[in-house]
This record gives sequence, structure tokens and C-alpha cells, in this order.
Amino acid sequence: MQTPSLIELGMRPFFQQQLSLDELENSHLGRVVEHHKTEVVLLGEQGTMRFALTPGLEQICVGDWVVFDDSRILRVLERASIIKRKAAGSKHAFQLIAANIDTVFIVTSLNDDFSLNRIERYLALIKNAHIEPVVVLTKADTCPDVEKYCLQVQSLDSLLSVIAINALKEEGCDLLTPYCRKGQTLAFMGSSGVGKSTIVNALLGSDELKTAGIREQDSKGRHTTTFRSIKWLPNGALLMDTPGMRELQLSDSKQGIERAFEDVELLANSCRFKDCQHQTEPDCAVIKAIEMGSLSIRRLENYRKLLAENEHNNATMAEKRAKQRAFSKMVNTVQKQNRSIKKTQE
Repeated sequence: MQTPSLIELGMRPFFQQQLSLDELENSHLGRVVEHHKTEVVLLGEQGTMRFALTPGLEQICVGDWVVFDDSRILRVLERASIIKRKAAGSKHAFQLIAANIDTVFIVTSLNDDFSLNRIERYLALIKNAHIEPVVVLTKADTCPDVEKYCLQVQSLDSLLSVIAINALKEEGCDLLTPYCRKGQTLAFMGSSGVGKSTIVNALLGSDELKTAGIREQDSKGRHTTTFRSIKWLPNGALLMDTPGMRELQLSDSKQGIERAFEDVELLANSCRFKDCQHQTEPDCAVIKAIEMGSLSIRRLENYRKLLAENEHNNATMAEKRAKQRAFSKMVNTVQKQNRSIKKTQE
């Protein structure tokens, strides 16, 4: 493949305006197209380059634009968008997933994996980053009533794009091509085994990514992608493939949750009390909507769950940051005292 120009890699005035004259004259610009444990792969006008992730370098993720010289990465440019989650497990920290994305395909299969709650979780994450979401329902050939599932997803947001496909058919992914414009960056998100790699291979026109089946007993998939990377599509779009994520904890995502549940937020504005909890309060517009059947109890419960989770994770990470500040202050105090004692002894 011919080395792409920066514009073909997604360069925009937003990023160009961040560069100083010195950087334009004495350094280079590239985009992170692969992220591994100890190194990243950049693509720029100089071609493909590998750089080690050195201590002290700010956190980098796939999709980032970085300034570099012949030996190292100098800095990361401000991001137009960033998708992040609470790190898996008990860690009280953020994990960066993807940067500078234009459209995210939320991929879920029409089998036991299908979950409106999980789709809402992804929507909150993506809308928090101000990125366009598109829901892709895969394995349509195995589902006897595809339209029913499409309507369920569409009910979450009347303006949401919902596409059902059979990625194994040659023309199965044609419905996605309008989003694959030259210079646009796309990302796929979804659980393992839902068919993300199959879709990527179809868009690439080759079996570049490994695929694996699902366990029949529970429709759970097996990880086939082990690191985040950006692929170059034949029509010029940039496509990101990410490992499946079984755990997607939200934090710092209150605005995204509110955007994903705009119907609940609008109803809440009509409640008699501003601090209405939508439980037993009189003149509660949310409870009235549930009684009338225009809002499901499932959606309200998931809304509450995501808000509580976000608040808990925010508090946990704030506590960790406070402890880190206190520890740094203590270290600085001890070092200052040691320097003072040393001077006295001299």
C-alpha cells in the first residue's frame, strides 16, 4: 500500500492548529495505528514506525496523533474525542480505548448475546465522547424475527441508526459502506464472538483477522483480537478493531448517560419535585409513563443502575487521587527535611 498522506489518515485543522512552528520545522506527525503492551506503531508520511512506550510519556491509545522525532515520541496532541472506561477489575483508574473516532459501530448478535441494557451502556459511553453511534445487529440469518429486534433497539432513540446484517454473505456489509468515507475513522465495539472480525474482514476484502465460533451452550464468544489496531480500508476509511470487552464500567460519563436516556431526562423535568427519585413521589411523570406503557421499567432501572455505577466509580477514583496527592506531599516533605538535615551536617 502506498504511504497515505496525513489528510488520508484523518488530519484536520483541529490537530494542525496545535502544532508550533518549531514542531513543524524540526519534528514529524504521525497517527497511532497499533497499541501493544510495550510499544506503539505509528503511520505517517515517513511510513510505518515503531516506538517504545517510555516511562513518563503520557498515556497513549490507538487513534492518537503524536509529535515525534527520529528517536522518540515527544507529545500527544489534544484529542477531538476519546472513548475511555474504568479499568477492568479492581483498579481505580481510566483505560483509554480509542481516540479521534468519527463513528462507532456497536455490534451485537441476534442470539443470546442480545441485550438492550448492554447497548444502552455502549450508547452512554459513545455519546459521552460526542461520537456518532450506529448499532449493527449481526447473524440476521439465524434470527426468525429480525424486525422485532430492530424495533426494540430503535425504541431507545428514534434518531439512532440500526442496521441488521449477515456478515457471512458477500453483500452483507454493503449497508455499512456509506459510513466508510475516505479519511473517516471508524471503531467497532461489542462483546467477543458477535462478529466484529468477520465484518472487518468483509470490509477489508480479505481474511486478515482471525475469527472464531461461539460456545453453543451460552452464545459466548472467544477473543480473537488481542490488541487495538487501525486497518486501512480499500475505500480510504480507517477502521479500528478492538478486543471484545466483557466488562465495561462507566465513570466520568454522566453527560453520556443523560444523552443515552434523553426520554427519561425529559420526563423527569415534568415531575412535581426537582429531586424526584421516581419511586413513590406524587405527580411523578416517569412513573406515570411506566403505568401508561410509554416507558419500560427495564429502561428506568438500567438508567438508575448506570448513574449509580458512574457515581460510585467517580468517587472511588477521586479517593485514589486524593491518596496519591497526600502520598506525594509526604514524600516531598521527607525529601525537604532530609536536604535540610544534610545541609546542617555539612
